[in-house]
Amino acid sequence: MVQQVTTKPTPRQRENADGVYFVIHASFSKSNAVRVYGPEAEVPAWTGNHMPDEVTRELSQRMHFAAWRMSRSKDEKSKGFWKAHYLHMRDLVVMGNRKLIFRAIRRWMPPATHAEDMTSDCHIVLIQSVAAYNPWMGIRFSTYAFTCLMRALSRLSLKMQADRMNRSVPLESLAGTQLDPFSLDNQDGAGFKLDEVLGDQSAVLSPREKLVLIQRFCLNDKQKTGTLEQVGKNLGLSKERVRQVQARALDKLRAVLA
Repeated sequence: MVQQVTTKPTPRQRENADGVYFVIHASFSKSNAVRVYGPEAEVPAWTGNHMPDEVTRELSQRMHFAAWRMSRSKDEKSKGFWKAHYLHMRDLVVMGNRKLIFRAIRRWMPPATHAEDMTSDCHIVLIQSVAAYNPWMGIRFSTYAFTCLMRALSRLSLKMQADRMNRSVPLESLAGTQLDPFSLDNQDGAGFKLDEVLGDQSAVLSPREKLVLIQRFCLNDKQKTGTLEQVGKNLGLSKERVRQVQARALDKLRAVLA
C-alpha cells in the first residue's frame, strides 16, 4: 500500500485508494471537477507516434482525479467506475509514451541478447513512472520518465553483469561437451562430460534445471540460445524464476566439478 503524495502536507493526504498512488489537487473539490477530469471530458487529439507533453499532463491529472474519487467511493459500483477511468487514463499515457523506452535503450546500447529483456522490464518501469508522476509540479513527463528508465537500465545492466559473471567460468567451453577449465583439477585426467549431467539418468540436476540450462545456453543442436523471457514462456515461469533456477543449477555444477 503506497501513501499518496500531495503538494500540501495535510492529514488527508494519507488516504489511499486500494494501494493506488495519487496526488490530491485543490481543483478536485470544485463543482466542475467531474466535467473537467471525468470520463465525459474529451480526450485531446494529437498527431505523430509520441504523445505531446501537454496531453500527457492533462491525462495524468485526470488519472489522479479518478484515483482520488475511487478512494472516496462508498460502494463497489462507484469504485469500479472510477477505477476503470483511472486505468484508461493510465494506459493512454503509457501507450502514448512508449517511444521513451526505445529511446532509452538505444542510448544505453545493450547487447542484442539483452535488449529484449531490457525492453520488457522497461515497460514495467514506464507504467510505474506514469503512476508516480505529479503533473502539477511543472516537470515534463518525458524528462521524468526518461530519467527513471535510464536508472532502471543501469540497475538491470549491473544485474546482468553479475549474472554473466556467475555463469561465465563453468560455461566458457560449452560449445563442445568437455568442460576443459575444470578438468585441470581432476587428478585422473578423465575430465568431466557435460552430457553426463544433462542426461536423463543423472540426478545432479533436477529436470527443470536441465531444461533451463539447455534452453538458455543452446546445449543441443535443436535449440537456439534463449533469453530469460523466452525460456520462461516455454517452461511457464517468470524471468526472475528462470534466473534463480539457472543460478542454482550452476552452483550444483560448480560443486560437482570442484
